[in-house]
Amino acid sequence: MHPLTSLSEEEGMFKAEIAKFATSSILPLRTQMDENEQLDPHLVAASFDLGLMGIEIPEKWGGAGGSFFMSCLAIEELAKVDPSLAVFVDVQNTLVNNIFLNWGSAEQQAKYLPRLAQQQVGSFCLTEADSGSDAFALQSRALPQGNGWRLSGKKTFITNASEAGIFVVFASVDPALGYKGITAFIVEKTMKGFSLGKKEKKLGIRASSTCEVILEGVEVGPEHVLGEVGKGYKVAIETLNEGRIGIAAQMLGLAQGAFAGAFTYAGQRSQFGRQINQFQGVQFQLAEMACEIEAAKLLMYNAARLKDAGQVFTKEAAMAKFTCSAVAEKVASQALEVYGGYGFIKEYPAEKFYRDAKIGKLYEGTSNLQLQTIFKVLEKQFG
Repeated sequence: MHPLTSLSEEEGMFKAEIAKFATSSILPLRTQMDENEQLDPHLVAASFDLGLMGIEIPEKWGGAGGSFFMSCLAIEELAKVDPSLAVFVDVQNTLVNNIFLNWGSAEQQAKYLPRLAQQQVGSFCLTEADSGSDAFALQSRALPQGNGWRLSGKKTFITNASEAGIFVVFASVDPALGYKGITAFIVEKTMKGFSLGKKEKKLGIRASSTCEVILEGVEVGPEHVLGEVGKGYKVAIETLNEGRIGIAAQMLGLAQGAFAGAFTYAGQRSQFGRQINQFQGVQFQLAEMACEIEAAKLLMYNAARLKDAGQVFTKEAAMAKFTCSAVAEKVASQALEVYGGYGFIKEYPAEKFYRDAKIGKLYEGTSNLQLQTIFKVLEKQFG
């Protein structure tokens, strides 16, 4: 086994436990959740009970005290069965928890990390209707009020919004300062002026909630600022850099789930008097899919290991997300074709994996933005 994909005993046991949970608890509910466009509440509770919502949070705050790599392993395993639950766990760990771990004050960590580890879902609120890839063109405002602020604005495409109780919201304290005015705030669902807007109906990962977040004069004090005033852009960039690896893990798991189903089906389906996996065309197709999945795995595992080692991983994270997203889309499409006409109906999981795959190239930085990031790093290296 290649060193990058080898696991320690602890990591192997952890991965096996998540795989068991996914097969026994998520799989029976996967179709129902997709059709209902909602995560089953029992699975949300189970995710906390298993420690999946606070993998990197230290044990003193009720977390599992694990590594970033272990978070990625969990996301990968969950996505093999249902990418919707995988991104639910992903956003909690790689975005929200990491923000508090990296940028929270001692008081903020003591207050919020136990809740995030054991009972409350978190959400990351950056995107707006007119600021997607150009994230720092956001229009949400934080107007001074006493020694605090009043937050106003509308966020769109916010993952985990329906389930969340804690929101990390990015708003500008002064638009004239450009990106240097952007600040990260902690907002709770119970605060006056906070509400959710429409819930989006999506092509894929339908059970994952995606909603508008509306801020109408939400009052927050200085204790709700994450990091420093005016440093929200840095908080966002560094957090999303880690988040890219989480999405890569989701897409890697999705590709593996789609491939496993197609490989099994190819050994069961007979045409022209023999199983279809006896035809060289199908064999080559499956072999090529396996090669691309393994290459994507190496990129994702490498980026996650670099992050845990405290080394620079900007380029590697972008490469992992770009490649894993591309491989997931390609493998999901090819896997569906292995089923033939049956791949197009909901009796088999191929069509769901195919629908779920597309988002990988879009959220937490489009594929073009990943290429731009990769080029900029290479330009510095070779320029």
